[in-house]
Amino acid sequence: MSIRQFRPRERSRRGMTSKQSWILYSVIGLSIFLQILYPLAHGGLLRFTTIAFIYTGAFAMLIHALFSYGPKYFTIYLFTTFLFALGIEQVGSRSGWPFGTYHYSTSLGLQIYGVPLVVPFAWLMMAHPILIISRKITHHWIFLIGGFGLAVWDLFVDPLMVSSGRWSWKLVGPSVPLEPSIPLSNSAGWLLSGMALIAILHKILPKERRKVGASTGAVDFFLVWTIFSGVVGNIFFFHSPGVALVGGIPFGILMFVYFFNSRLGRPDQF
Repeated sequence: MSIRQFRPRERSRRGMTSKQSWILYSVIGLSIFLQILYPLAHGGLLRFTTIAFIYTGAFAMLIHALFSYGPKYFTIYLFTTFLFALGIEQVGSRSGWPFGTYHYSTSLGLQIYGVPLVVPFAWLMMAHPILIISRKITHHWIFLIGGFGLAVWDLFVDPLMVSSGRWSWKLVGPSVPLEPSIPLSNSAGWLLSGMALIAILHKILPKERRKVGASTGAVDFFLVWTIFSGVVGNIFFFHSPGVALVGGIPFGILMFVYFFNSRLGRPDQF
């Protein structure tokens, strides 16, 4: 009789190959480099870095999705999120619902019926990591946590893009506290549309990572960098401490709850 060590199949996961790891972290590093360059750039270089860091960030999270969850997850995530984002932005920019009345400038590059192509890629950049942490935080309210996560991330993005002229708002009604250029309707719209997207993704996407795949470390690092750069950038480079406060506190609370659950909570979520 032999004694074998019991290893549940769902917990037996190996890490990425060295080549996969190099690819993933190289793209993340490039995105971070472009974000560091952003406050130092002007003119054409500023426009390039604005577009490029979103594309590279989106590609990094798509690479993580592929390495972690496999081709099926990757394909469904890519097309579902892209089409949802493009659709909601088309409706929003034409009707004023659910975000409010806004208009994109032509400085964001190629457009699809008035919506810059880079905008759905911004959704692709954040929906995957937000879905992962939402699944870790809760079993039953994933759509609510996910919508909240996307909404608080936008509290960093919108003031920056408005100040640089990438889009503009027709201010009707109350504005976001300490962010006078952004209508409160935008945050409400992000919460609603974010909840809808995360609910759809949670329903149709696998929950378990592949046996051989990337860990969530890359996602953790990317999200920590997002809140760090949002707070530090707005305080020291963009002279917008109100944006740092309004975006940093809820985002920080979300990440604290996530890390608490990751270390002390339910390991079956992954």
